[in-house]
Amino acid sequence: MKKSDFYYDLPEERIAQHPLEQRDHSRLLVLSRETGKIEHRHFYDIIDLLNPGDCLILNDSKVLPARLYGKREDTGSIVEFLLLSQRTADTWETLCGPGKKARPGHVFTFGGGKLKAEVLEVLDGGNRLVKFFFEGSFFSCIEEIGEMPLPHYITERLEDKDRYQTVYAKDPGSAAAPTAGLHFTEELLERIRQKGVSVGFVTLHVGLGTFRPVKENEITDHKMHAEHYSLSEETAALINRTKQRGGRVISVGTTSCRTLESVAQKEGGIKASEGWTDIFIYPGYSFQVLDGLLTNFHLPESTLIMLVSAFAGYEHTMHAYQVAVEEQYRFYSFGDAMLVM
Repeated sequence: MKKSDFYYDLPEERIAQHPLEQRDHSRLLVLSRETGKIEHRHFYDIIDLLNPGDCLILNDSKVLPARLYGKREDTGSIVEFLLLSQRTADTWETLCGPGKKARPGHVFTFGGGKLKAEVLEVLDGGNRLVKFFFEGSFFSCIEEIGEMPLPHYITERLEDKDRYQTVYAKDPGSAAAPTAGLHFTEELLERIRQKGVSVGFVTLHVGLGTFRPVKENEITDHKMHAEHYSLSEETAALINRTKQRGGRVISVGTTSCRTLESVAQKEGGIKASEGWTDIFIYPGYSFQVLDGLLTNFHLPESTLIMLVSAFAGYEHTMHAYQVAVEEQYRFYSFGDAMLVM
């Protein structure tokens, strides 16, 4: 298939610039994987669409306030640093802009001196390896001085950092939120559990490669970025128990989906696992774990809409997106959701 096969036209006003006041009041488009039938619901209705014995798998990765603005000590130039992945306790791969002002040996201060950094080297692709100097906890420091790395299509300032975090976020490491989970509240999750639906967690730290456009016309020529994941013994046992009892495994988000399918391919089944995945899921892929997928609406020609098309079927997916545009759903990170069952 070609990249252009996954294009759809989206009016700019349909891109959600801010989250709704109440997380679970988003709209929910429900798509039948078998028939393509569409229902229009609200997110809090998801409890009516789940059965006792099902399980939801959520990604508990926490978004780092990974956008930092550093002042170069020798010139006073301001450079933006975006934390991508941690290499050691004090070194990170970062994206710097403008890059010409962040060369090896340059030293920067952040937050009035609360944090310092030295650029160690320029990596393949132009990213920088940076060593940070700080007192106490690095994560506490960036929580204080960092900003949330919102996607480029969100142009309004986010007043409350917590609204770009899921209510169950725990393990810091993501450069972007696993946005399908933003719709859940603690109260809704508790009601889901009381219905007899199990809730399990995986961790996949979302990298900025999520937002990198597919440049190759033939989608099979695209190379995915690698992201770090972990799946615990507890979650593996929950998934296997659900399958054995005839329940459905429903992935909350494409990141949870990629984690489960990566483990199934690597381990030959669901077992506790940790590692890096660059799995690329597109139409023709044979799913080994998923029975349902909860996801937001994704950018045209992105690897994420390709993944949804692989699960829901290409024709069903592209039709659902057309309907969502016509019905004025809100799109992308702070937008509405789609449940494919």
